[in-house]
Amino acid sequence: MVNNSSQMRAKTMARPRTFDESTVLTAVAEAFWTQGYEATSTRDLVNRTGLNQPSLYNAFGDKRSLYRRALVHYLECSVRDRIRRLEALPNAGMAITGFFAEVLSRTLNDPFHRGCLLVNSALEANAEDMDLRQAVAEEFDAIRSFFEGRLQAFRLQSVDSVEIDVKQGAHHLLSVLLGIRVLARINPDPACVTDAIGIAIKSLGLPPLALAMFTENHCTESI
Repeated sequence: MVNNSSQMRAKTMARPRTFDESTVLTAVAEAFWTQGYEATSTRDLVNRTGLNQPSLYNAFGDKRSLYRRALVHYLECSVRDRIRRLEALPNAGMAITGFFAEVLSRTLNDPFHRGCLLVNSALEANAEDMDLRQAVAEEFDAIRSFFEGRLQAFRLQSVDSVEIDVKQGAHHLLSVLLGIRVLARINPDPACVTDAIGIAIKSLGLPPLALAMFTENHCTESI
């Protein structure tokens, strides 16, 4: 015979979630993005999400697991979304320029100077956190691969393309991207960031920033 406590546990386990997962992960990502992993307390996460600690951790795991889930959510709504949209552009050169134009816009219009959560994760990851380091490295490689693929296509499309090794060009673009994201956290000077991007794309014969027309389509408004 099942006792009352067992019945209560079964009911608790079967109880459906009463919150929207995407909304909660957005709130969690905002907290970590603004304050950093170490500085974000459980109380901060509770206040941001409106969930109590047991509900939060039962749904997503411990703080580290929650951070990983929030990072993936952030990437889906920002970097991965951007790559999917821009890879569909017929002009491969504009895909790269558009990528940097969107990054520039978000960098200069962020009043909190938060930079990029992915880059911030790379800076915060310690030597023992191999899972996070590997996840960040894979995302960086996906961005590099996007640059390399678009550079290769641009070389075939345009007479303005510069004869360089596309792999080296992709490495250069990734380095510039990461550099301006770090710089923007400390000194988001518009001229400095714009010049860094402008020189990088000009050196590869890519369309100038002034030609980049884009409409961001994030799955959240704030990430």
